[in-house]
Amino acid sequence: MLLMGLSGGIGSGKSTVARRLVARGAVLVDSDVLAREVVRPGTPGLTELVERFGDDILDSDGALNRPALAAKVFSDSDARADLNAITHPKIRELTAARIAQAPTDAVVVHDVPLLVEAGYAANYHLVVIVGAPEPVRMRRLIDRGLAEDDARARIAAQATDEQRREVADVWLDNSGSVEEINAQVDALWQDRLVPFEENVRLRRRPPKRAPLLVEPDPEWPRQARRLIARIERAAGDKAVRIDHIGSTSVPGLPAKDVIDLQLTVRSLDDADALAEPLGEAGFPLLPEIRGDTPHSFAPDPMQWKKRIHLSADPGRYANLHVRVDGSASQRVALVFPAWLRADETARAEYLALKRKVSAEHANDPNHDAYAAAKEPWFETGLRKAWHWADRTGWSPSD
Repeated sequence: MLLMGLSGGIGSGKSTVARRLVARGAVLVDSDVLAREVVRPGTPGLTELVERFGDDILDSDGALNRPALAAKVFSDSDARADLNAITHPKIRELTAARIAQAPTDAVVVHDVPLLVEAGYAANYHLVVIVGAPEPVRMRRLIDRGLAEDDARARIAAQATDEQRREVADVWLDNSGSVEEINAQVDALWQDRLVPFEENVRLRRRPPKRAPLLVEPDPEWPRQARRLIARIERAAGDKAVRIDHIGSTSVPGLPAKDVIDLQLTVRSLDDADALAEPLGEAGFPLLPEIRGDTPHSFAPDPMQWKKRIHLSADPGRYANLHVRVDGSASQRVALVFPAWLRADETARAEYLALKRKVSAEHANDPNHDAYAAAKEPWFETGLRKAWHWADRTGWSPSD
């Protein structure tokens, strides 16, 4: 299945998006609904809340009086911590159970208002944030009956738009009409969510694309950070380090719109043990590639062994190279972009090569010929990068 996190600030219209996704066929797991379920009358959750906060948090029917509870925890951080300690584990357990009940081919939408604040982003294959300018959100909240000061305070208490953008794989602008946001959701469903789910389930890559260069995208580093967080979660203690490598990691350098990442592990056995966890996380293994081209400064073929996984997401092409710590291929993958960042002449030479080779293979979705055409330059260029690192004392921690 595909697990999608959905969030947005209060008044952004997240519920509208959730309803449209359900109408298209998604399975919705709503954290607000689950938060109410775990404290219904007769549940252990409600019993524990009464034991901690007193009988006066109940209404005349014995149900939780939410305003009464809110009054006790709003300005008391210790009380909020106790509330969270009682409810959050129960919500997590119920959430896991509901997700497990979904069909294996489902797109599961986990609606979490405080997804950003709770640090949940890495748990999902994709995070969708619904956004709207603050004046629009204020107007919606006031139309719901909130006082202006209350509405402003609630917005201020949540994550900022910049914090949300840091985790947003998709940002849906809901400042317009319902028809406009529904059209965005429909396109997201058809063009990204459905094929992404199929690719994850079938351990399949998106369709190949021709190696076209694009201008530098300032979002590349942020996109890489999001992918790294997911890989780190999937790899667990087998990850020595995870790095953004390749041309998209070099500021100002035109590149193919593909994020290259490197997962460093202790052994190829560890790399092979991660094939399934990484596949589940949305990075299926490409089994036919087992290594990089050896180069003369490190001629032992074992120094160039690797595994490679490709992102299953048709909306964000990415390559994940899994290499052994200390191997020539692992070190070169770190050295090469560092050298390009430091050496303007090398950067210009490499860009000229990329432009030439990309133009020659502009209509060829098979990247083998594109990669092969760069190899003669790499034989010299990688040696220069290797020597630069030795000369300057560069280390992977730099």
